Amino acid sequence: MSSIDRARELAHAVAAVRTASGVCRSIQQNLATAARLEKKDKSPVTVADFASQALICATLAEHSAVTAIVGEEDAADLREDGADQMRQQVVANVRRIRGKDVSEEQALAWIDLGGVTPDASTPAFWTLDPIDGTKGFLRGEQYAVALGLLEDGTVSVGVLGCPNLPGPDGRQGALFTAIRGEGAWILPLDGENLSERKAIRVADVFETTGARFCESVESGHSDQDQSSQIAAKLGITAEPVRVDSQAKYAIVAQGIASIYLRLPTRKEYREKIWDHAAGSIVVEEAGGRVTDVTGADLDFSRGRSLEENRGIVASSGAIHDDVIAVVGEFVER
Repeated sequence: MSSIDRARELAHAVAAVRTASGVCRSIQQNLATAARLEKKDKSPVTVADFASQALICATLAEHSAVTAIVGEEDAADLREDGADQMRQQVVANVRRIRGKDVSEEQALAWIDLGGVTPDASTPAFWTLDPIDGTKGFLRGEQYAVALGLLEDGTVSVGVLGCPNLPGPDGRQGALFTAIRGEGAWILPLDGENLSERKAIRVADVFETTGARFCESVESGHSDQDQSSQIAAKLGITAEPVRVDSQAKYAIVAQGIASIYLRLPTRKEYREKIWDHAAGSIVVEEAGGRVTDVTGADLDFSRGRSLEENRGIVASSGAIHDDVIAVVGEFVER
């Protein structure tokens, strides 16, 4: 039996994600002046990615009983000679929240708290994507701040900050939360506590012909040609919802769509744990199912990647086995 107080950890996670999401929103509104870099894998990284990770890691380090953090970013690029502008902007955004006395080195050290590689000696840890969907962020569209708590290889708490999705009151900005075995909720992103939460539930879809797909905007993230063929085989005629980031999990959890496919584009590719931990528990606690393309549960116990899984299938639940059966006809296992 875990001794972790999940309700308390959720409260810390919500506070951290709300703060970081507010900073990300402000930066997105002023993208013309925001510095960005290209990582070794050619993916973009922005001031907001780094500032978000620094702020969330700082909050968790101060308040959480779980000290290990597996984050997407590290501060190595910020320490390069040519990164002066980016580094200065990151530190300035951290100081907006944490105070003007925060040193440059302290801000970078907070980012590097996310450098843990979990193993058998790390029974509990946080995994963080400070901005999931950076390309969507740069287009002024959907992105998510995603934070999940893992215990013994299973996600137990998840928080998704989605600044451009509507909240329960219709205003822009939503926060999605879940605790294993206790349900999933939506809250206003700008709220002050957890009291404004509203339970969410997946769609009541029992035949695939009544389903709607949700998939990535970026075709490089999933094989969209295969997705279209799978949709046709399942008898789905509705146009897919295309959004960036783990906002797709939030859309399935609310019943706006009922299937999310992330099909492998390369046989050797393995998903990163921070891209799916928070979103998967939100869907599962809303009544849905999340597996890989073979129908196997996601195994978060293998380090920083889902080494034992290929691709992702999330659904409203009742149709999941039918979807997996058709996916298996198109995806090499």
